Amino acid sequence: MKENILQQSSVSVSMVREMTPQVNRAAVESIVREIVLKRLGPCAQKDAAAHPSRLVVNASARHMHVSQADLDALFGPGHQLKLLHPLYQQGSFSAEETVVLIGPRGRSISNLRILGPVRSASQIEMAFTDAVALGIENLPIRLSGDIEGTPGAFVMGPQGVVELKQGVIRAAMHAHMSPADAEFYGVRHRDVMKLKVGDGTGVTFDRVHVRVDPAFRLEVHLDTDEANACALHLAKQVELLKP
Repeated sequence: MKENILQQSSVSVSMVREMTPQVNRAAVESIVREIVLKRLGPCAQKDAAAHPSRLVVNASARHMHVSQADLDALFGPGHQLKLLHPLYQQGSFSAEETVVLIGPRGRSISNLRILGPVRSASQIEMAFTDAVALGIENLPIRLSGDIEGTPGAFVMGPQGVVELKQGVIRAAMHAHMSPADAEFYGVRHRDVMKLKVGDGTGVTFDRVHVRVDPAFRLEVHLDTDEANACALHLAKQVELLKP
């Protein structure tokens, strides 16, 4: 008898669950969003629909991008980069591996971080003050990958030394964008924009190179000198402007 009662109770609970309407989280969020936008007015509705992303501005410290051939020479054949932590752009990461960078007249920078994944050619990005410390004069400002005719350096790892004939640059300030972001700002790949950091007497940078790719998240990269010049760590407002 007791077993029959339990079975009947179980069936009753099951029936109640089936009769109870299930809450669709996505539907609730959609309804709430619609109500809020109606309260805010048509301008807010337009902006919310048009602007796909939140603008992020990050300072990029000196680092190295490495080819597999150079990675093998520095850390041993078949070496694979080890993840330290992921970066804002999907698929990019800071690796555990570091190297020593040796410049003209024997000046060096230790603990230069490698960023992954590996690339087709090695490249080192640094700020102007890094170049001064290393003894490199007239460090060119280039977009990543544009290394033809740039200075070289020696790179030392735990298993060997690599001589880079070229590839040391000061990375041009640039904005990563998805096609939707580019459409919102009214720009195309390789266009140039302005970046205003801070309100009131803020600092405005005139040449921010646009880089568009479906995999990109909206983010502006500037080097440590530029970040210090505009006090990026204290800024409460950043804005990308079309010239």
